[in-house]
Amino acid sequence: MTNNTIVTIGRQFGSGGREVGLRLAEELGVKCYDKELLDRAAKDSGICQELFEHHDEKPTNSFLYSLVMDTYSFGYSSAAFSDMPLNHKVFLAQFDAIKKLADEESCVLVGRCADYALADYPGALSVFIHAPMDKRIQRITRKYQLSDSAAKDRIQKTDKQRASYYNYYTSKKWGDAASYNLSLDSGILGITGCVEMIKNALELKKLAGRK
Repeated sequence: MTNNTIVTIGRQFGSGGREVGLRLAEELGVKCYDKELLDRAAKDSGICQELFEHHDEKPTNSFLYSLVMDTYSFGYSSAAFSDMPLNHKVFLAQFDAIKKLADEESCVLVGRCADYALADYPGALSVFIHAPMDKRIQRITRKYQLSDSAAKDRIQKTDKQRASYYNYYTSKKWGDAASYNLSLDSGILGITGCVEMIKNALELKKLAGRK
């Protein structure tokens, strides 16, 4: 196991978690992996990339869809893997990609249960970014040119999907402070404040590790 520094970021939709990840990665001089994780998982596993995009941080899909689309997947050859439902294959491929990235380099990983995948990595710091609904509505209305009601609807649906996905595949609860090393309110701290808090936490973690 390497001594790479890894920050995993879970986030409520509209909280600015991805922006926090990008800014943090820039300041640390490392890469930030968000959708790029799907590219890596598809490349390593040989499973069609469109399937990763379809299943991305979404709860398990219907058995019929898995049965139909399973025809298009290939790669892992073990019998146990080939008999698995497609959504499990996609999750395991992402799980493997996350672990490989953590072994290869220091980086920031956004979403996709990365904190769970790297639970046994001493160099990993897990963070959850949240914000009050009104702040998130403001961000989403600006970003996607939506009405307040449409923005709130998208926020609630996306959060529900992310929570279902996380709770299904991990032994923890999405958004629960006890599931992460650090839980930050971007509504109070702003993007810059969240980045600074994470950097401070990384320094404290390193100091604790030297004792």
